[in-house]
Amino acid sequence: MTYVIQSATTGAFLAPSYEDGQPEWVMLLREAVALEDLETVAQLIEDHAEPFHRAQVVDLRELHRSVPL
Repeated sequence: MTYVIQSATTGAFLAPSYEDGQPEWVMLLREAVALEDLETVAQLIEDHAEPFHRAQVVDLRELHRSVPL
């Protein structure tokens, strides 16, 4: 499974940095390192997301599904 964390408030993504692995907020999805397990996702949210971010977890495998109107 492949997940990213997105702020519902700002649209930014919380992910480990490509350079040193430290968590950071980035604006572009292509800059966000995808995470493989929900435990890591939960820990990142707990440690680095403030409540105003309204962090949401996006499963990248589900993006291709169309939503009926």
